[in-house]
Amino acid sequence: MKDQKNNIEKYHLHKAHPEKLQFAIYDLNEYRKRSGSMAAIAHSHSYYQIIWFFNDGGKHIIDFKSYTIKKNTILFISKDRIHAFDENLDVQGYLIHFNESFFMHNDVDIFLKYNIFNAIGNPRYIIDNETADIANSYVNLIKKELTSRGAFGYEDIIRFSLKSLLINLERVHRKGENTHLKFNSHYELQFAKYKELIEENYQNGLSVSDYATLLNISSKTLTTITKSVIGKSASELISERIILEAKRLLRFTSLQIGEVAFKIGFEDASYFVKYFKRFVGTSPKVYREQSLAKIE
Repeated sequence: MKDQKNNIEKYHLHKAHPEKLQFAIYDLNEYRKRSGSMAAIAHSHSYYQIIWFFNDGGKHIIDFKSYTIKKNTILFISKDRIHAFDENLDVQGYLIHFNESFFMHNDVDIFLKYNIFNAIGNPRYIIDNETADIANSYVNLIKKELTSRGAFGYEDIIRFSLKSLLINLERVHRKGENTHLKFNSHYELQFAKYKELIEENYQNGLSVSDYATLLNISSKTLTTITKSVIGKSASELISERIILEAKRLLRFTSLQIGEVAFKIGFEDASYFVKYFKRFVGTSPKVYREQSLAKIE
């Protein structure tokens, strides 16, 4: 990990060219050699990223945890999540980037966003050889289609192949956990929409009532939904997202405490300190010192 800065570097995909295909796939070895030491500095993206490592070796840092890379490790990096490669440039695999617009916002897309690309959950899957063969067939289909840019429906084939890849990976993942895979409950859909609204507004100081209004439901119904789906209150989810961002800024930047507070929507730094301590158990200063001493 490199020295901290006042801001976490954020990278974008075709930000100045919205007319371009909002998707890209790279050979991981070529990408790492080209990016060099820059990719080993903690950074974030405004797009979604899938990293597939073919072989054992090295580590990858995501937010506050270091993940050991095993054969056929796949990492799902949601937009705005902080991560960093290690210094090893001799890696083999694929790197896939795509923007928000590549999700079409139907029920399955929302499910994939808030399960595979979960800002708090485990971002790592390790797949077996059979699953790797299936995944590779979808990647090859995508790569073939990318050579036919402009052909009728080529963007849709890429989008649907990506979605099929993600669905298959999630099926295998859930099977291993003996968890029934479904996403047809009205509560689950409303919950996912609520999570999306929090991502868009957590820095704006919105209350549970404000979010409920945006969803055209009552505050009581919203809390019933979150309790049913994840066992937490609606307010807990807001606080978790605010605290997550505070931790990221404290761990990965050298911003002053007051600057961190301002960045996440607190006008009063002293109130932010009390708020942080209430949920984390330590002050922002102590948290920073401890997290810099050792990544969790």
